[in-house]
Amino acid sequence: MDFDAHTSTMSQGITAESLTRAQKAAAILVAMGKPAAGRLLKFFSHEELKSLIEAARMLKTIPQGELEKIIAEFEDEFAEGAGLMDSAATMDKILSESLSPEEVSAIMNHGAETGGEAPLPVWPQIEKLEPERVGAFLEREHPQTAALVLTKLSSTTTANVLLAMPKQQRGEVAKRMVTMGTVKPGALRIVENQLRTALLGDSAKKSSSEGQARVATVLNELEKAQLDEILSDMETAGSQDVHAIRAQLFSFEDLPLLSQKARLALFDGLSPEIVTLALRNAGKELTETVLSALGVRSRRMIEAELSMEVDGLPAAEIAKARRAIATTAIRLSKDGKIELPSTQVAA
Repeated sequence: MDFDAHTSTMSQGITAESLTRAQKAAAILVAMGKPAAGRLLKFFSHEELKSLIEAARMLKTIPQGELEKIIAEFEDEFAEGAGLMDSAATMDKILSESLSPEEVSAIMNHGAETGGEAPLPVWPQIEKLEPERVGAFLEREHPQTAALVLTKLSSTTTANVLLAMPKQQRGEVAKRMVTMGTVKPGALRIVENQLRTALLGDSAKKSSSEGQARVATVLNELEKAQLDEILSDMETAGSQDVHAIRAQLFSFEDLPLLSQKARLALFDGLSPEIVTLALRNAGKELTETVLSALGVRSRRMIEAELSMEVDGLPAAEIAKARRAIATTAIRLSKDGKIELPSTQVAA
């Protein structure tokens, strides 16, 4: 091709001065060719690669003389290049032969769907799910979709999921796995999004519920003032789980909120020693609430104990007894024997 003749016929040629730095870099990479450019691309960040691709797609034709000026800016000893045509197609070809389809897809869609924050990878999360759950989901899908999903998982996970699927479907899915070719990034994203919604959405809810239960268990070990302080800090930090956590909390000070029937069931199995210790330094209202749930004999015995002053009783021992009573109430609630006033506690 006579590049001088070609460029001379252009009514409006691209000049080196009119190009951005990203466009100049894209032009040089295309001029270098696939092997050298491919090695260099590995050193660019996602955002830099995205800028290069977008810059290349803005280029139409670069006259040889202008390309030489661009090259001179980067490297004086750079070999003389030729005028570039269809830079976008050439850049796409370099990318496709240098990076995997998943890497190209990640570059061009990095942050686009989440306003700058890329979603967590799907496949490592699916690996953590029970094979039976994944198998139950895939048996409702087309065999080709099931085969695609299984080719993305580890061999161990894939084997377990296959075993969890109906016997009549295993052969068809395995056959399609053998012939599975390269999947277009767009199709793969559709499958990944479906998995996020159908499988990982429930998993995230379950994980959130488990996390709330863990935090509630920890907070139930604290005294009322400490518990309320941490919940207040969580609200200040913008936590959306405070209400759900409150519903799982119960402290000794919440005893007046229990129904009389629940209090009778609670104190029926507690030793008088623990109850007496827990009532040390308690207010009159709280003390009467507890005593009203005891039998006549137990009440008189505990009242007699409380009337006697005890010197040097560690506050930690009192707190421990109160936590024991609250823990018993929580256990009875989980067993369905009493109902905690969680909505009232939250108020």
